[in-house]
Amino acid sequence: MSQEPPPAHSEGSVPINIRVVTSTGEEVFFKIKTNTKLTKLRSAYATKVGKDLSSIRFLYDGNRIGDSDTPASLGMEDNDSIDVMVEQVGGWRSP
Repeated sequence: MSQEPPPAHSEGSVPINIRVVTSTGEEVFFKIKTNTKLTKLRSAYATKVGKDLSSIRFLYDGNRIGDSDTPASLGMEDNDSIDVMVEQVGGWRSP
């Protein structure tokens, strides 16, 4: 009795693990398919940390992640990390 090999994943449907890392070193892990738009990950992260999505910036290799970007379009691999920055409002006071 021969065993059949497991079904091959179609290109882009293989899930990879992505780390979202804050400037303070906190990490949140996500598993996402390589053809899934990163807007889903961004929304999930904002919900998880209780921040407004418009106040958070996501960067991969120093470049801002756009609405139509996917892990595949950015060349991401398993266990890659995304940097997240929370925009600060104000921060300057006059003496």
